[in-house]
Amino acid sequence: MTRIKRGVTAHRRHRKVVKAAKGYRGLRSKTFRQAKNAVMKAGIHSYRDRRLKKRTFRSLWIARINAACRALDVKYSRLIDGMTKKNISVNRKMLAEIAVSAPEAFKAVVEKAMA
Repeated sequence: MTRIKRGVTAHRRHRKVVKAAKGYRGLRSKTFRQAKNAVMKAGIHSYRDRRLKKRTFRSLWIARINAACRALDVKYSRLIDGMTKKNISVNRKMLAEIAVSAPEAFKAVVEKAMA
Protein backbone atom coordinates (compact mmCIF):
# COMPACT_ATOMS: atom_id res chain seq x y z
CA MET A 1 0.00 0.00 0.00
CA THR A 2 1.24 3.49 -0.80
CA ARG A 3 1.86 6.04 1.90
CA ILE A 4 -0.65 8.88 2.19
CA LYS A 5 0.88 12.15 3.24
CA ARG A 6 -1.32 14.41 5.33
CA GLY A 7 -1.44 18.13 5.84
CA VAL A 8 -2.76 19.37 2.52
CA THR A 9 -6.21 20.22 3.85
CA ALA A 10 -4.89 21.78 7.05
CA HIS A 11 -2.33 23.82 5.13
CA ARG A 12 -5.03 25.07 2.76
CA ARG A 13 -7.24 26.07 5.72
CA HIS A 14 -4.33 27.81 7.44
CA ARG A 15 -3.45 29.67 4.25
CA LYS A 16 -7.08 30.82 3.87
CA VAL A 17 -7.17 32.21 7.42
CA VAL A 18 -3.79 33.96 7.11
CA LYS A 19 -4.91 35.47 3.80
CA ALA A 20 -8.05 36.82 5.50
CA ALA A 21 -5.78 38.46 8.11
CA LYS A 22 -3.77 40.32 5.47
CA GLY A 23 -3.06 43.88 6.54
CA TYR A 24 -3.25 43.15 10.27
CA ARG A 25 -0.29 44.28 12.39
CA GLY A 26 2.48 42.06 13.72
CA LEU A 27 2.08 38.31 14.09
CA ARG A 28 -1.67 38.60 13.53
CA SER A 29 -1.00 38.71 9.80
CA LYS A 30 1.73 36.06 9.75
CA THR A 31 1.06 33.18 12.13
CA PHE A 32 -2.02 30.98 11.97
CA ARG A 33 -2.71 30.93 15.69
CA GLN A 34 -2.73 34.71 16.02
CA ALA A 35 -4.48 35.22 12.67
CA LYS A 36 -7.29 32.82 13.59
CA ASN A 37 -8.16 34.83 16.71
CA ALA A 38 -7.89 38.13 14.85
CA VAL A 39 -10.13 36.97 12.00
CA MET A 40 -12.72 35.59 14.45
CA LYS A 41 -12.75 38.86 16.39
CA ALA A 42 -13.01 40.89 13.17
CA GLY A 43 -16.00 38.79 12.12
CA ILE A 44 -17.72 39.44 15.45
CA HIS A 45 -17.12 43.19 15.14
CA SER A 46 -18.31 43.35 11.53
CA TYR A 47 -21.50 41.43 12.36
CA ARG A 48 -22.28 43.74 15.28
CA ASP A 49 -21.36 46.92 13.44
CA ARG A 50 -23.54 46.14 10.42
CA ARG A 51 -26.45 46.62 12.79
CA LEU A 52 -24.89 49.58 14.62
CA LYS A 53 -24.25 51.40 11.34
CA LYS A 54 -27.97 51.98 10.84
CA ARG A 55 -28.31 53.65 14.25
CA THR A 56 -25.16 55.71 13.77
CA PHE A 57 -26.25 57.09 10.43
CA ARG A 58 -29.74 57.92 11.71
CA SER A 59 -28.25 59.93 14.59
CA LEU A 60 -25.93 61.70 12.14
CA TRP A 61 -28.88 62.66 9.92
CA ILE A 62 -30.83 63.93 12.93
CA ALA A 63 -27.85 66.03 14.06
CA ARG A 64 -27.51 67.57 10.59
CA ILE A 65 -31.23 68.33 10.34
CA ASN A 66 -31.22 69.83 13.84
CA ALA A 67 -28.24 72.06 13.01
CA ALA A 68 -29.95 73.30 9.84
CA CYS A 69 -33.21 73.87 11.77
CA ARG A 70 -31.52 75.86 14.52
CA ALA A 71 -30.12 78.22 11.87
CA LEU A 72 -33.77 78.91 10.95
CA ASP A 73 -34.87 79.25 14.64
CA VAL A 74 -36.82 76.00 14.67
CA LYS A 75 -36.23 72.96 16.88
CA TYR A 76 -35.83 69.51 15.31
CA SER A 77 -38.75 68.06 17.25
CA ARG A 78 -41.03 70.93 16.17
CA LEU A 79 -40.03 70.41 12.53
CA ILE A 80 -40.77 66.67 12.61
CA ASP A 81 -44.07 67.33 14.40
CA GLY A 82 -45.04 69.95 11.82
CA MET A 83 -44.09 67.67 8.94
CA THR A 84 -46.18 64.85 10.40
CA LYS A 85 -49.21 67.10 10.83
CA LYS A 86 -48.91 68.51 7.29
CA ASN A 87 -48.35 65.01 5.82
CA ILE A 88 -44.93 65.92 4.42
CA SER A 89 -43.24 62.55 4.13
CA VAL A 90 -39.51 63.02 3.57
CA ASN A 91 -37.27 60.57 5.38
CA ARG A 92 -34.44 61.79 7.58
CA LYS A 93 -31.73 60.68 5.17
CA MET A 94 -33.14 62.78 2.33
CA LEU A 95 -33.95 65.68 4.65
CA ALA A 96 -30.34 65.76 5.88
CA GLU A 97 -29.07 65.63 2.30
CA ILE A 98 -31.35 68.53 1.34
CA ALA A 99 -30.22 70.50 4.41
CA VAL A 100 -26.55 70.12 3.44
CA SER A 101 -26.71 70.42 -0.36
CA ALA A 102 -29.72 72.71 -0.96
CA PRO A 103 -30.35 75.05 2.02
CA GLU A 104 -32.97 77.09 0.15
CA ALA A 105 -35.04 73.94 -0.55
CA PHE A 106 -34.69 72.94 3.11
CA LYS A 107 -35.88 76.38 4.16
CA ALA A 108 -38.96 75.92 1.94
CA VAL A 109 -39.71 72.55 3.60
CA VAL A 110 -39.36 74.11 7.08
CA GLU A 111 -41.64 77.04 6.17
CA LYS A 112 -44.25 74.64 4.75
CA ALA A 113 -44.12 72.47 7.90
CA MET A 114 -44.33 75.46 10.25
CA ALA A 115 -47.12 77.24 8.37
